Amino acid sequence: MSQGSIQLKSALWDAANTLRGSAVDRTDWKGYILPLLFFKRISDVWDEETAEAAETFGEADPSLYPEVHRFTLPDGCHWDDVRTTSTNVGAALLKAMQRIEKANPDTLYRVFGTADWGNKEKFTDELLKDLIEGFSAIPLGNKAVSTDVLGDAYEYLIGKFADVARRKKAGEFYTPRSVVRMMVEILDPREGESIYDPACGTGGMLLGAIEHVQRKGGDPRTFFGKVYGQEKNLTTSSIARMNLVLHGIEDFQIAREDTLRNPAFSDASTGGLLTFDCVIANPPFSLKEWGRELWEADPWSRAKYGIPPESYGDYAFVQHMIASMAATGNSRMAVVLPQGALFRKAAEGAIRTELLKEDLIEAVIGLAPNLFYGTQLAGCVVILRRKKPASRKKKVLIIDASSLFRKGRAQNFLEPEHTTQIVKWYRAFADVEDRAKVVTLDEIKKEGWTLNISRYVLPPIGEEIPPLSEAVATFKSALAEARAAEDHLRTVLTEGGWLK
Repeated sequence: MSQGSIQLKSALWDAANTLRGSAVDRTDWKGYILPLLFFKRISDVWDEETAEAAETFGEADPSLYPEVHRFTLPDGCHWDDVRTTSTNVGAALLKAMQRIEKANPDTLYRVFGTADWGNKEKFTDELLKDLIEGFSAIPLGNKAVSTDVLGDAYEYLIGKFADVARRKKAGEFYTPRSVVRMMVEILDPREGESIYDPACGTGGMLLGAIEHVQRKGGDPRTFFGKVYGQEKNLTTSSIARMNLVLHGIEDFQIAREDTLRNPAFSDASTGGLLTFDCVIANPPFSLKEWGRELWEADPWSRAKYGIPPESYGDYAFVQHMIASMAATGNSRMAVVLPQGALFRKAAEGAIRTELLKEDLIEAVIGLAPNLFYGTQLAGCVVILRRKKPASRKKKVLIIDASSLFRKGRAQNFLEPEHTTQIVKWYRAFADVEDRAKVVTLDEIKKEGWTLNISRYVLPPIGEEIPPLSEAVATFKSALAEARAAEDHLRTVLTEGGWLK
């Protein structure tokens, strides 16, 4: 972990502690901490660009060269302007954020969310000054933080407050960076291809795809105009836009809208959905009330393979993604699903059967439980391809990667070596004892069209299993201890007069 990352996490934790004694509801902390972080980052990036302009243009006033900046920062709207405000800090902060949004309508529209900074009952001047000072010492320009800093902050805050989210059933489905990297490596987006995430959250998968192209020596600018995301939640869609702007992605579309009810991107030439080379997503697991009634007569013809049940939206997202895959070329998609989607019957079983018969499913990767924030369920990644290579036709690679994880206190983690191993198995597309199996569609048909991983790949029998005689002896010993404990409890209860 870099020094900058440690420093940032420390500042985030301090900010959370500053809010702890305030009137701000703990479940809303993210919605206040992240816009502040973004405001500071915008100001630091602006300062960096100004310094670079001064170096390039010498003594000339850097403000004469607006083209050096990625966005407009109006006079009086810098972090330092708010920091030096002595009274009505909330009003000054709100005004600065609103003016920045207004000055950058294409990229920063409503990017700071709807926090009520001017509410003095919630935010006294002292509280805001403490928050602002906490971030003031942390450099957040591109030279100081090269990684997805806002995504890191979001991940950290969700991790810290996951218990609150679970109690509130807030349904935060942040995708761990390692899972994103694995999915992107498998999809292998290339220069100039288009990419779409219909449940884009904070934009981590789109950024992951762009970084992948960079790592391979490609030019990420070839993605400009070809990056699309849709996200229902206002805060997270705002963060996605912040993220892309600050990574220098100048031309992208992030729509805030319910993907299943109101898909945002259509193609006027076909009258259907806009289609892409790569489609990638981690939709909410088994979303309830996802809009089944609208799919009875879906104007976008997404229910081609069947209508999913009201209480499980998984195959609605899958079919939306399939409809968003280009009909020609090497279009492909990767989606995270709960493992139940691999074997549930009824309407979902019928849809899965049709997808298999159409030979769209290329690989299924079972992951360890408790890798995702907001759910302890074991997830899986399913890879679909419009046109498989000849050697993979009528075959599905099934990988059991459930034993690849590092155990954490509240969360399990997929480490880089685990993702590398999974990608190797996927690329090899071959049997690996106890780990991977290439299964034909005929074999899957014999199993009743289930993709339940344990039907095809059995987990290895661990060496830790003791011989039968030893196991029986251990069981007898445990039984004797349990009976002795029961006898002792009975004695205590009788002596205390609880039992007659």
